[in-house]
Amino acid sequence: MTGMLACWRRWPSPLLRWLLPSSCALCGAAGDAAVCGDCEGAYVTVRPRCPVCANPAGDLDAALPCGACLAAPPAFDATLAACDYDAPLDALVLQLKFGAQLALAPWMARTLHDAALRAAWPAPDLLCPVPLGARRLAERGYNQALEVARPLARLLDAECVPRLARRVVETAAQSGVEPAERQRNVRGAFAMELEERVAGRHVGVVDDVMTSGHTLDELAFVLKRAGAARVTNFVFARTPPHT
Repeated sequence: MTGMLACWRRWPSPLLRWLLPSSCALCGAAGDAAVCGDCEGAYVTVRPRCPVCANPAGDLDAALPCGACLAAPPAFDATLAACDYDAPLDALVLQLKFGAQLALAPWMARTLHDAALRAAWPAPDLLCPVPLGARRLAERGYNQALEVARPLARLLDAECVPRLARRVVETAAQSGVEPAERQRNVRGAFAMELEERVAGRHVGVVDDVMTSGHTLDELAFVLKRAGAARVTNFVFARTPPHT
């Protein structure tokens, strides 16, 4: 198998594209990327956001934490989001998470890298994908956050550490929990696996979507308790604040 993969890599790209054609996940147009340039330009819109929680902000407020973050500062220091969790991009998140459309992950990583370049924030030392519980990982067969984190780490020149933290409580999916109960649902859900790697480091936490932010807040709390100097979330999509 290794020899076969090495052989494929030596084939010219135009020939590989002819043998293995691909199409845009949104419009179906033929191309090399999981999402074509026209769809990306139309739907991955750049907008001002709170630098802490990535909720939409006014043009004059984008450099400052929003009122909610000032009133109740989360454990994480910053959040970078590539786009809103809205149609049609929300369908891509679902295809990656539940449909095993893993080819979408490198594209999501690239859009996050583009957002990072625009923000000009300091790059993290380590990337920590939000861990799945053992039961859910066995059911799904992969962790969509890790699928995004691996190519993102290469683009950011950071180290991806899949087992930096682990989920010690099999929590209910946040999407199925009432908003008022989401913080309680993830309380105590995470523990450090490689605590010695964290002290004094800037850790980037990677996930496909951020809704209430409680999962990321809980994981950041555990990382900070282990000595992380800074925690930045890298999420492909951010839900509107009313969700």
